Amino acid sequence: MRIESPLCLYTGVVPPEWIDYNGHMNVAYYVLAFDHATDAFMDFLGMGRDYRERCNGSAFVVETHVNYQRELVAGDPMRITTQLLGFDSKRIHYFHRLYHGEKGFLAATTELMVIHVDLAERHSASMPLAVLDRLSALMTAHIQLPRPPQSGRVMGVRAKPAALESAKAVVQPMVRVRGHG
Repeated sequence: MRIESPLCLYTGVVPPEWIDYNGHMNVAYYVLAFDHATDAFMDFLGMGRDYRERCNGSAFVVETHVNYQRELVAGDPMRITTQLLGFDSKRIHYFHRLYHGEKGFLAATTELMVIHVDLAERHSASMPLAVLDRLSALMTAHIQLPRPPQSGRVMGVRAKPAALESAKAVVQPMVRVRGHG
């Protein structure tokens, strides 16, 4: 069986109600579009809604990082691709890219970690072998893909040394006043 690298499981069109006062797609709706792509990915893996009802298990997002690259507006077609970055018996690490469906530019990305949960216990549990086999086949297809440059990033303000010295000059007197010495 040939597996798409990366997968393209979700397409759509930006509805007018997703537009904010800046005239572009609101940040919350990028996350919603990515959530629709995650639902399609879980269906692909055999862990969709029917799996939840049949096996009383599901995947919960435990971490996500979103990067916004370019604006989308009402009526823009969307295409989201999915790349598997890694997995173990309980976790799946994957990456979505949201593209303008016609112009092809990258609009946003998200990196996600999900954990498989036994819904009766509300606790992490190993995924069924059929799902792990599907993930193994997908990993074989995706292992040759380059790692997304946005994945694994740490967020923070990286001040330049001169800016740090200026900040210390402002903070130091305040610390002495508060600490009385």
